[in-house]
Amino acid sequence: MRLAYLGTPDAAVPPLEAVVSAGHEVVLVVSRPDTRRGRGGAVSASPVKAAALALGLRVTDDVEAVVSCGAELGVVVAYGRILRPHVLAAVPMVNLHFSLLPRWRGAAPVERAILAGDRRTGVCVMDVDETLDTGAVHARAEVPIDDRVTATELRGELSRLGAELLVDTLAAWPSEGVPQAVEGVTYAEKLGAGDLALDPARPAAELHRVVRVGGARCTFRGRRLKVVDAEPAVAEGTARVPGTLAPGDAGVPELAAGDGTVLRLLTVQPEGKAPMPGRDWWNGHRPRADEVVTP
Repeated sequence: MRLAYLGTPDAAVPPLEAVVSAGHEVVLVVSRPDTRRGRGGAVSASPVKAAALALGLRVTDDVEAVVSCGAELGVVVAYGRILRPHVLAAVPMVNLHFSLLPRWRGAAPVERAILAGDRRTGVCVMDVDETLDTGAVHARAEVPIDDRVTATELRGELSRLGAELLVDTLAAWPSEGVPQAVEGVTYAEKLGAGDLALDPARPAAELHRVVRVGGARCTFRGRRLKVVDAEPAVAEGTARVPGTLAPGDAGVPELAAGDGTVLRLLTVQPEGKAPMPGRDWWNGHRPRADEVVTP
C-alpha cells in the first residue's frame, strides 16, 4: 500500500520502521521542522525525520505535500499537529493512539494514565477525523501498567506493540472501524508545572506516580530539587510532619508524605547540577528536623 507517514518523536519510529519492513511503500514522511538545541544552537532533526532519511524515504515538514503525494492512506503517530479538513479530505488517515479510547483522548495519554493510577492501558488504530481522537477504532491491544514503570518505558512498550498492531491492521485493510463509546471519555491535556510539583501533603504512592512521569520537582532551601528516581515506603517510627526529611535505610533520604508513608529519594538533581544518588545529596545538605520540602 502507498502510505504517507506523519510523526515526530522517538515513539513514532518503530511503527515507521515496521510498515517499511512489512513491504508498504512510504511515499512521503511528514515531521516537525528541525529545531535548534543546546548552547551552540545546533540544528537537530526529529527522531522520525532521522529514521526516515536512514531508510531513504522522502521527508518534508510541509503537511500540504500529503495532498498531492499519491498516497492511498495516511498513518499518523504522535505527529503533534492538528490536520486541516482539506488534508483529511484528500487522503484518508488512521492514527495510532497510545491509550484505550475513549479514555485519554489528547496530547499526553501515557502520562495521564500513570498519574491517574490506571491499571491498564493500550494502543488503538483509529480513523482520523476533524475532532480530537474521536474516530472509529479498527484495532486495539491492552497492556497492564506496572506500579514502577516510567512513562518513558511504558511509551516504548506501547510503541512496539502499536507497530505490530498497525502492520496487522494494514494487512487487513480496508476495514470497518467500530464507533467509540460515548461513556468513559477523558482528556489527556499536556502536563503543566503544577502536574509535576511534588506536594508532600499527598500520599507517597501519588508522589511516586509524578516521579515516574518524569520531571518531578520540589523546592528545598529556596532552590529547585528534581527527583529523578524514587520509591514509596512504609514509614517507621513516630509520625513525621509532611515535607520533612530523614535518613532511611543505607542513608537514603525519606520525604514524609501526607498519609503517614514516605517517599525514598533514590536519585535527585539539585538546581544547576547533574543527577546524583539521594544519599550523596543528603550527606551534603544534612536537612534539619524542622526544615520542609515544598511543592
